[in-house]
Amino acid sequence: MYYFLVNLSFLEICFTSSIIPKLLSILAFENHTIPYWGCLTQCYFYFFLGSVELLLLAAMSFDRYIAVCYPLHYGAVMTPRLCLRLTLGCWLAGFMDTLIPTLLVSKLWFCKSNIIDHFFCDVEHLLKLACSNTRLLQLINLCSSSLVVFGSLICIVISYACIIVAVTKMSRAGERWKSFSTCVSHLLLVIIIYGSSLFLCMRGTTTSYLDISKLSAFMTGIVTPLLNPFIYTLRNTQVHNAIHLLIFGRS
Repeated sequence: MYYFLVNLSFLEICFTSSIIPKLLSILAFENHTIPYWGCLTQCYFYFFLGSVELLLLAAMSFDRYIAVCYPLHYGAVMTPRLCLRLTLGCWLAGFMDTLIPTLLVSKLWFCKSNIIDHFFCDVEHLLKLACSNTRLLQLINLCSSSLVVFGSLICIVISYACIIVAVTKMSRAGERWKSFSTCVSHLLLVIIIYGSSLFLCMRGTTTSYLDISKLSAFMTGIVTPLLNPFIYTLRNTQVHNAIHLLIFGRS
């Protein structure tokens, strides 16, 4: 579990770094310009790292499934080699899933306004400014994003369905809560991220959808990474003790 949390923490540092520095530059220095290739780079890394995060959550759900359903076999199944393969698979799949749509965006012809109505270079807003035919690109973008979102979501749903079945078979209520409590942090994060991701996946290019997508992107790119340290550490006994010592002292 902690191995995946380390990867998740590193991922979200990179994820927020892809948009926050430019956003701070806009707010602090009113620097509203970004180079063309800088815009494409920001667009690629935002969706690349977002895809990796969804896939990593699916890998973490599999880890929780083994821990709850097969606790005595956990050490034998979730070996360091398997954990490494799962994380590398997430990064490679996210890289390949985002590469082709970004390359196709770079081939578009832009002849309209150069003003992006967003706080980062979102692909849907770029398509809105393009003079080229973007129907094929929209279809490819929808298929690639749907593959990651719904594919990882299916893995998570199956894992938690098996976890719920295993927990309900336990005889004692204390054992049921202790087993399921190990999944609460992960499940809460899944609800927050997938709520925004499903909307971003199914949105259109109309003005109303593009305006609402800003709030969804704000939740995914800023609010969720901010909440993650609290979600994953407030249940930790050592964190509780450290907070108690900080507030009340050693007495």
